[in-house]
Amino acid sequence: MTDVDILIVGGGPAGSSLAWALRDSDLRIAVMDKREFPRDKVCAGWVTPAVVNALAIDLDDYRDGGRTLQPISGFRVSQLGQQQVETHYQDGPVSYGIRRREFDEYLLRRSGAELILGQAFKSMERDGDRWLINGATRASLVIGAGGHFCPVARRIGAKPGSSEKAVTAQEIEFEMNEEQKAGCHAEPEVPELFFTPDLKGYGWIFRKGDYLNVGLGREDNHRLSEHVQAFCDSLRESGRLDFDIADKFQGHAYLLYPHALRQVVDEGVLLIGDAAGLAYPQSGEGIRPAIESALLASGVIRDAAGDYSREKLQPYQQMLEERFGERQPAPSLLERLPPGVKRRLASRLMQTHWFTRKVVIDRWFLQSHQPPLQQPMPVSRNP
Repeated sequence: MTDVDILIVGGGPAGSSLAWALRDSDLRIAVMDKREFPRDKVCAGWVTPAVVNALAIDLDDYRDGGRTLQPISGFRVSQLGQQQVETHYQDGPVSYGIRRREFDEYLLRRSGAELILGQAFKSMERDGDRWLINGATRASLVIGAGGHFCPVARRIGAKPGSSEKAVTAQEIEFEMNEEQKAGCHAEPEVPELFFTPDLKGYGWIFRKGDYLNVGLGREDNHRLSEHVQAFCDSLRESGRLDFDIADKFQGHAYLLYPHALRQVVDEGVLLIGDAAGLAYPQSGEGIRPAIESALLASGVIRDAAGDYSREKLQPYQQMLEERFGERQPAPSLLERLPPGVKRRLASRLMQTHWFTRKVVIDRWFLQSHQPPLQQPMPVSRNP
């Protein structure tokens, strides 16, 4: 029998960031994941300087390990079938392309947590005032960090695939051979984004050195594979690629923050990252909100001082709303427009440099209006 203070279920960026943020807390922390690491993860795979700074990542150390770190200095944006609008930034990288199998393992190994890898979460039962997980691990607090289908989230009421409106995506990342490298005309420093005419999603092509990442996500999964195939065909027709992508795309689902109604705290339970439904609504990015949710949770956990009741954990819910806004805000003016008017307006705006830079890239994708999150510190207490 293993006894820990905190068991984090899920070894992705949310789970590892929480363990890292509590590394000096004297709490015994373990991370459980059904997969061994490194493992592949469906994701476009880029992080902003805000993530690098929040986690105090030494980029030289990261590169020295032979990991992919692709600086991003611009973007090409368009609606499918329209001329691309290019944006460049002169003051250094605005993001970095990473491979999730490398990035996630790096964060997990440096977190300082005990690792329980290759073991799936199967059961969770009350054992006095603690939890008994899989009949083998006792914990005072269980953290759900297992993504959209997190079993801990299910345990406290989440119902993925039924009442929830999830975004679905398909993506592939592979190392190109010499012929493919010669036939790939995407620039590594400039990812390309292609919004669908119905405004329900977007596709991307992103070269990271010798690796290529291609994918498409939509707010509905109706005929998703057909949309993905049409997107790949368009990449060939437009001259971005001179070869067909033969390998199978992998699927992924996640909740956008305004659509998520999940309970995020319960008695001795707290959800972070995609398990809590935190992806940014316009870009679908989940890495930064996952990491920020972990940092917010770390402050609440420190302040709880071992009392992980729902009441003591409830401030976390309030912190999420302060950071990310209301869960179901009133529709914006653009959202209230009739679909046909909205599509025509978006089509025109997507062809302007101002809108693609100031709104699509700076606000939606880089979240440059959002100040960096400072890691919460514990509230001082009298000895």
